[in-house]
Amino acid sequence: HAGQATRQDQRLCRIRCRRCLILVSAIIRGTSDDMLENIGFISTRFAGTDGVSLESAKWAEVFWEDHHVSYWYAGWLDRSPDISMCIPEAYFMHSDNQWINEQLWGTKHRNPLVMKRIRDLAEYLKLTLHEFVDRFGLTILVIENALTIPMHVPLGIAITEFLVETEIPAIAHHHDFYWERRRFQISSVPDYLEMAFPPRIPRLQHVVINQAAREDLAWRKGLPSVLIPNVLDFNNPPPPIDDYSSDVRQEIGLEEDERLILQPTRIVPRKGIEHSISLLRRLKDPRCKIVVSHQAGDEGNEYPEQIRDLAHDEGVDLRFFGDRVADLRQIDNKGKKIYVLRDLYPHADLVTFPSLYEGFGNAFLEAIYFRIPILVNRYDVFARDIEPKGFCVPLIDGFINRKAVDEVRRIFDDSDYREEIVDHNYEIARKYYSYRVLRYGLQTLVKNIKHRTE
Repeated sequence: HAGQATRQDQRLCRIRCRRCLILVSAIIRGTSDDMLENIGFISTRFAGTDGVSLESAKWAEVFWEDHHVSYWYAGWLDRSPDISMCIPEAYFMHSDNQWINEQLWGTKHRNPLVMKRIRDLAEYLKLTLHEFVDRFGLTILVIENALTIPMHVPLGIAITEFLVETEIPAIAHHHDFYWERRRFQISSVPDYLEMAFPPRIPRLQHVVINQAAREDLAWRKGLPSVLIPNVLDFNNPPPPIDDYSSDVRQEIGLEEDERLILQPTRIVPRKGIEHSISLLRRLKDPRCKIVVSHQAGDEGNEYPEQIRDLAHDEGVDLRFFGDRVADLRQIDNKGKKIYVLRDLYPHADLVTFPSLYEGFGNAFLEAIYFRIPILVNRYDVFARDIEPKGFCVPLIDGFINRKAVDEVRRIFDDSDYREEIVDHNYEIARKYYSYRVLRYGLQTLVKNIKHRTE
């Protein structure tokens, strides 16, 4: 298994190391124990490949390199039990919370029984937060999206009240605010949204992942924030294809001369997969095959069926490979290999990322990291935060145009040009989206905390 581990697997292993490893490192480097911080990450879930789980793991790795040790609290965890605390009621899909959510959204009617259940659950979760802090001797908390989007209102209330009552220093890492989601626009709990999503607490620092979120937070809540974008470890290039992932193209069913056009997203409307189909229709190259890496998730089968029908009508070869991609490498009950997303990238000839909306867009950075050309739809965050950095990528603006098609053809036909742009993009990303950027941001936040507590 160790020989098959990806670099991300190895990072997660390092993140799960016990405090003794941190102390040994501190002794070797001459750092005293009182300079170390015990940092507690709190969310509804730390498991899988969602943005919150992935970015929090990167934060923990950078904290570890600065001699701090991280602990984890959530309702669903894949972290070691030695450094984590799993409270099932904190998971946003817990039955109690699902029942509460059914009563809160899409209506302004306020049910007293629901309010009582919210309060009871919040009080229980607040007790578990006390236990979490006491068990691991935590000195700083990092709240990952639990004070941002109200998927779990009782947890948000519990965290807010806990922070006020204990005055423990904390960082709120915001990925996507409730006002960005249509489903939360009509609510029976506007007071709770104002109170806890996010709260105004003197010793709570706020971090956002794009400039628009920074401005919205200031305008709506009057709160300052630090912008720390999503990052990848561009100072350590990805490992080469190993034995486990060497047969990806064969398992997808591609011939040697066929081109893998990777759509590394879920099959949901905001991912704009119809634009990828339109691109292949206009390329008129039967060697090109679209491979979608994820399944639909919890948003139903209507869109996947529409996309499948559209591809058929347009004469485009579209393949769904989501049933063979998971969070960890494994063998399924049919004896077939299950891959991780990072196994697919090195085999791709082009990545398509025609999303209509993204909070940031990790797939963009991943394609750059694996040195794969990527076609991008100019969603708002890309146009404002990423595009000005100077990346060289085929662009569309809501529809597939001739310029983008010609650019993709050139990438396929001119290997020197392909190498030139992927190398250029990698260096740009190393400058703006590397661990160095994250380390500077986290060090600033910790220094702010130390300054306020002295």
